[in-house]
Amino acid sequence: MLNELRDLDFNDIGSAPKSVRYVILTFLLIVILAIGYFLLIKDKTEQLEQVQLLENTLRIDFEAKQAKAANLESYEAQLAEMQELLETMFRQLPSKTEMDKLLVDVSQTALGAGIDVQLFQPNAEAYHDFYAERPISVRMLGDYHQFGEFVSGVASLPRVVILTMHDIALRRANERDVGATNNDGRLILEGTVKTYRYIDEEEAAARAEASAP
Repeated sequence: MLNELRDLDFNDIGSAPKSVRYVILTFLLIVILAIGYFLLIKDKTEQLEQVQLLENTLRIDFEAKQAKAANLESYEAQLAEMQELLETMFRQLPSKTEMDKLLVDVSQTALGAGIDVQLFQPNAEAYHDFYAERPISVRMLGDYHQFGEFVSGVASLPRVVILTMHDIALRRANERDVGATNNDGRLILEGTVKTYRYIDEEEAAARAEASAP
């Protein structure tokens, strides 16, 4: 067979023995199948794999969304409960009419703790959906014990008071600070604190009406 293939005249394959022709036809068939696989079937197979992967991704996404939809009523009930709780907490904050007195109470609490209140300046309010925040520029001189007593006193006020610190610096006082002597162990608290109040329905409606075109 090898000799027949070696002596084969490719210009006259028709005269070759049948066994040689069968070998050549088999080889050509294999080549054609291989070319067809790489040109057609392989691309289709890769496309099928991509579609199957996409199908799995979509199925997982659908199942997750279906689970959320099944629990939608429960989520809505939880959201309503959280909103009610949040509004209840906001209602515990001081109202607009109580804010000025509250600021006086906070300032007096600091003085009562022995703190040297060198600056306590309420600034303009910033309004949000259910509440307004009031920044206060402060500068206070006192020791750790006095600041601790001040925080405790604010917490015990009859109305809920929230004080948050913004751009606050706390450092040891020195002789260059007003009211302080060198190495007396006291601290300077300086910066901005914010307190908050509740915006009731009447005030919210009035503000919405005033801002309407």
